[in-house]
Amino acid sequence: MPTLIVFCHLRWDFVFQRPQHLMTRLAEHYNILFVEEPVHSEGQAHLQKTAVAPNITVCRPHTPIENTWGFHDDQLPTMQRLLADLVPEGERPVVWFYTPMALPLLQNFDPSLVVYDCMDELAAFKNPPKQLLQRESALLNIADLVFTGGPSLYEAKKDRHANAHCFSSSVDAKHFRQALDSAISHPEQAKIAGPRLGFYGVIDERFDTDLVRQMAAAHPEWQIVLVGPVVKIDPAELPRADNVHYMGQRNYDELPKFLAGWDVCLLPFAMNDSTKFISPTKVLEYMAAEKLSVSTPITDVKVPYGDVVAIASTADEYIAACERMLALGESEQAQLVERMRDIVANTSWDKTAGRMHELISTTAPGAARTAAAAVLEGGTAARVNPLPVAQKSAA
Repeated sequence: MPTLIVFCHLRWDFVFQRPQHLMTRLAEHYNILFVEEPVHSEGQAHLQKTAVAPNITVCRPHTPIENTWGFHDDQLPTMQRLLADLVPEGERPVVWFYTPMALPLLQNFDPSLVVYDCMDELAAFKNPPKQLLQRESALLNIADLVFTGGPSLYEAKKDRHANAHCFSSSVDAKHFRQALDSAISHPEQAKIAGPRLGFYGVIDERFDTDLVRQMAAAHPEWQIVLVGPVVKIDPAELPRADNVHYMGQRNYDELPKFLAGWDVCLLPFAMNDSTKFISPTKVLEYMAAEKLSVSTPITDVKVPYGDVVAIASTADEYIAACERMLALGESEQAQLVERMRDIVANTSWDKTAGRMHELISTTAPGAARTAAAAVLEGGTAARVNPLPVAQKSAA
């Protein structure tokens, strides 16, 4: 079984999202070594290896280097030593990047193929590394395959790489259909009265704290349930009210249990640079659970799903949209649910991973660098994998 080395800025045991969905499926074809960012540890540097799933080993570097984070330049020489024997001499692994910051570590290997899965525009996030844009340009020149996490990112990257492919966020429908049974509602929200309006995900600079604050103030009877870790924002900025409930980070298996007890699902993203290119995985998970949802006008939600997800630009509009969803009649709700089923039926992480594996298996090493002369003459649509929208082209 060939080896696939993944360099990722997200820890395996953080929120279960695109990297975990894809790697647990690609592990059917590859022995996956998932290399995380280093953590500080006193004493001699070492590489901690943990088997987390069949054919998946998480490699966590421990180094004594202080005052640095991520794949920082100060960490790289130590990491190169720790990874020197990661694969046997002569083996040519597929090397997969989620962050361009790890690119210098590629010199440790003789890759059979280089893949860049661009799931976010990391340079738009809070406090990005100063070398990020330069290193991404280098990665785009080196990579044989580029995947993007949604249409907006694809539009931003397609002219920078001759072998770029759009793979929008997908869904594990079976997992989230568990939420159709209201009896499984999480016991920790049993004492929270209805109606419940819920969100799960990372609460960071992409989350519109002021919007949620205004919602809570406008409708004290609404119970707003927020599930997920708080990252990179001051907890003092979070909305605090009797009807706002923070449940903390939860594991993937618990998410359908929270969904089962919600009346409306929220996508309250701030409209800023960090959300310009996001393609939220949760929008399809909400649909798989057949839950009504309201979003701010995120492009990768509004364009493909604006007919089933309520879209609202201002706080007043968002509150009004939530009011409409809560008051929706049975026939109107049934029409939306039918549309959700059509959308969800057209996608799965299994299909996405399968198509990615096919591309890896059929792409010649160095193809990206030799194909530059044949860039895009009307052929971009072939590299845009269909969005999970029934009877709708993604071209």
